[in-house]
Amino acid sequence: MPDFSITPFRPEVPLLGDRYPRPSTPATKGLQTGDQQPKEISFRDSVRNFVHDVDGMQKDAGKKVQDFIAGEISDVHDVMVAVEKANTSFQLLMELRNKFLDAYQEIKRMQI
Repeated sequence: MPDFSITPFRPEVPLLGDRYPRPSTPATKGLQTGDQQPKEISFRDSVRNFVHDVDGMQKDAGKKVQDFIAGEISDVHDVMVAVEKANTSFQLLMELRNKFLDAYQEIKRMQI
């Protein structure tokens, strides 16, 4: 199977000068400034990173729930935010999986 690669999207951000640092967001992570080429990320690596991020959020939410039950965390708001973050990222991962499976089925049905 060939290794697919994608290049990160480079948003059009105006130069802010030296007074204001450039924001570091997931969309600009791994991008080089200046005339250098952006770092290429393979499709496999981007999916793998997303799965690991979702797994990390699930583990973090589980730990916060355990700490809340044990009485170590008194703010239920932090626990609910972590649980909802993990839930939303997991739902997105499942939707991506469904889209990948649909695309695979469509490719399988193609006649050569």
